[in-house]
Amino acid sequence: MTAATLSYGRREPALGPSVALSAFTHVVLIAVLFLGVRFQSSPPVTVEVELWEPPPPAPPAPVVEQPKPPPPVVVKPEPEPELKKPEIALPEKPKPKPKPEPKIEAKPKPKPKADPTFDKTMREQMAREQQQFATQERERQERQMRELIARQQAAALQKALASWSDKIRGKVRSNIILPQDIPGNPEAIFDVALLPTGEVLTVRKRKSSGHPAYDDAVERAIMKSSPLPMPDDRSVFRRDLELKFHPQDR
Repeated sequence: MTAATLSYGRREPALGPSVALSAFTHVVLIAVLFLGVRFQSSPPVTVEVELWEPPPPAPPAPVVEQPKPPPPVVVKPEPEPELKKPEIALPEKPKPKPKPEPKIEAKPKPKPKADPTFDKTMREQMAREQQQFATQERERQERQMRELIARQQAAALQKALASWSDKIRGKVRSNIILPQDIPGNPEAIFDVALLPTGEVLTVRKRKSSGHPAYDDAVERAIMKSSPLPMPDDRSVFRRDLELKFHPQDR
């Protein structure tokens, strides 16, 4: 006996319930299909529909605003006066003294080495400048001295000439015969040329007094006074003199 024969003769224990369950399921499905087709073969039901428009909505009622009540009056309480605290003057703190800046000591620069040739040249130049300055100063002092002596000599000469002219005018005035009725005190100037002995060589009128009679009287008096007085210092003598006369001279 083979294995196939043994398997055919044996019945599976779970095969019967499975077949029965499958058959029941098919029967139920067939019944459901039958009943569904039958229900669908019934006559159709007529449905009537009435179409109509709804009435327009009523206008909304006007909204009347209620008057708002006035806001409540709030009375603010008056603030209490603040009590000022007495100010207490606090003593000022002493300012800190500024710190002294550290002194930076300058390092001495190294002295350059002396050049003997340069030093000699500088000494010679300084000696020349000093000598030149001394020469200029001496010349300046000598020039000032000469100018001072010249001014003194000129002043002495002018003084001697004025004294000599006064002596001459005094002698000439003594020989003037004044005309009458000469107004004012006009001036007449004459240039007189003298000989070394004081003799009058020529008389020339340089400026008229405006009165010919007075001019002629002075010219005659000069010629009449020849020889004129000589100066006390013979070195003051001049051959040409300028003599001025006024009617009221004394």
